[in-house]
Amino acid sequence: MKIHRFYAPHIELKHDFWLHDPGLLQQWRKVLRFKAGEQLVLFDGQQDRLYKLLELKDAEAHLVLITEYARKLPAKNIYLFWALLKKDKNDWVVQKCTELGVSHFVPILADRSEKTGFNEQRATKIAIEAAEQCGRSDIPSVREPINLTTAFNEFATKLQLLVCEQSSDNQKLEITDTVGVFIGPEGGWSEAEKTLFDAHNTQHLNLHDFTLRAETACVTAIGKLV
Repeated sequence: MKIHRFYAPHIELKHDFWLHDPGLLQQWRKVLRFKAGEQLVLFDGQQDRLYKLLELKDAEAHLVLITEYARKLPAKNIYLFWALLKKDKNDWVVQKCTELGVSHFVPILADRSEKTGFNEQRATKIAIEAAEQCGRSDIPSVREPINLTTAFNEFATKLQLLVCEQSSDNQKLEITDTVGVFIGPEGGWSEAEKTLFDAHNTQHLNLHDFTLRAETACVTAIGKLV
């Protein structure tokens, strides 16, 4: 039987307590239709705990601890820098790459970006739901969009940076535990952006012989880094 997981950063996860969170109670009662006696996991980014639901009322729920769970965390500290995509493709990227283990999402405003607007709150909600579903014990960070120059100014001295482009160069890379990868827009990086990558001696991460859609490239790149 599947045990549902819920991110609860503002709740003190004690041994025996009454929970009064309206959002969780609504989900448990109306959506999942929980009953007394069922089990669930609460996690707050620091600990994962399995609870038994003793009572479930309209405005509160009584929980008692069954056991601690071992935390499941990404093996590497991965930054995904991706040029903003149109429609709901950004949501898909955040969801799937959270499941794969990205720790930091940094949207990029590239010269050929098809979209400039980005809802950080929505993206964070998607990341939380993906972490709950996949069994991950932490929540990746999501920040506001920045341009490529700003990204290099902020991160070039802090972590290994890679850029994805279709290429016949099959150089073997030594990937560090803290790494960032740049994924360009559907129209590709502009010449000015390529010059910037060259100026920083950015290594290339080759993904595939075929041309990939940007959202596919995001997932493929992270799959190679984890």
